[in-house]
Amino acid sequence: QKFYLGALQLPNRTHPAVPVGDQSQARLLEVVGEKPVFDFKPKGHLELGEGLDIIRQRRLSHVSGHRSYYLCGAGALLQHALVTFTLRKLLSKGFLPMTVPDLLRGAVFEGCGVQPSATPSPVYNIDPARFEDLCLAGTSEVGIAGYFMDHAVQLQDLPVRVVCSSTCYRAETDTGREPWGLYRVHQFTKVEMFGVTAAERGTESEELLDEFLGLQKEIFLELGLHYR
Repeated sequence: QKFYLGALQLPNRTHPAVPVGDQSQARLLEVVGEKPVFDFKPKGHLELGEGLDIIRQRRLSHVSGHRSYYLCGAGALLQHALVTFTLRKLLSKGFLPMTVPDLLRGAVFEGCGVQPSATPSPVYNIDPARFEDLCLAGTSEVGIAGYFMDHAVQLQDLPVRVVCSSTCYRAETDTGREPWGLYRVHQFTKVEMFGVTAAERGTESEELLDEFLGLQKEIFLELGLHYR
């Protein structure tokens, strides 16, 4: 048990191209599109959403606490539309659609490099007096990883490409950087791409990651978004 707990602290190997150091060592690799220029001061997403009555984040302490929100009308429809758009895109690329449990055992999180027992815990732990060893997933990739956990996939079936839309629960938020808005909230909906590859040549994982990156670029391009 002692060695097992120690082994859990070992990080995954990083790619040789990953810069070593803090944010100052980051390199800008690509800029896509042009940043819009306005002849007026543009509003932020929360101010726009509140003005259109499609986002509500204030006066909710009596309902669900800090960093919670409601999407209403066009806001709710926009979320559903983005999820549907992305799912259809990835299904057309041969991805396997999947739904996953929101409640998972601690060992599944540990296998993904997350420590549910850390202090403070990065995940929501369910009351152990009622439900022993269950946590709310912060991303569907943990549930997908659990699906493939402890069993082999035939080499001829690789790579496996999975897409999943799920509700994600995050105990931590970056309240200091942006106290309001829809970034770094406790609960949100996300579409996840997940892959399982072979390791025969040692390059399969990187090749699939590049494929996923290309798909993300396609999605951003079709949505007309500027990004770097």
